[in-house]
Amino acid sequence: HVQLVESGGGSVETGGSLRLACVVSGTTGTEYCMAWFRQAPGKEREKVAHISYGSLMIYYADSVKDRFTVWREDAKKMLFLEMNSLQPGDTAMYYCAAASTDYCAGNYDYWGQGTQVTVS
Repeated sequence: HVQLVESGGGSVETGGSLRLACVVSGTTGTEYCMAWFRQAPGKEREKVAHISYGSLMIYYADSVKDRFTVWREDAKKMLFLEMNSLQPGDTAMYYCAAASTDYCAGNYDYWGQGTQVTVS
């Protein structure tokens, strides 16, 4: 039974920083792609970043490129997202997600409950 749990969200001023974390449980390995998504009220869900097993393939949305950094620590089964220079447009519920394989461009099968980020 795969579970993902996010943490680290909160309220920050414009220009501030937050680090989100995601803990994975219920898996016996780490050979799968992971991603961060976000969704703001009235907007479609957006992939913020993804990172493949071994960090061989990393993607950032144009809106966060050069401001956000994603990395994974597979020994801890954790995924992180460092968010810098936060803007009000970054306000959203942020979700950690994992695929069933290391194919990062497809659908994600496992999702966390989300952690709220509010920038004002």
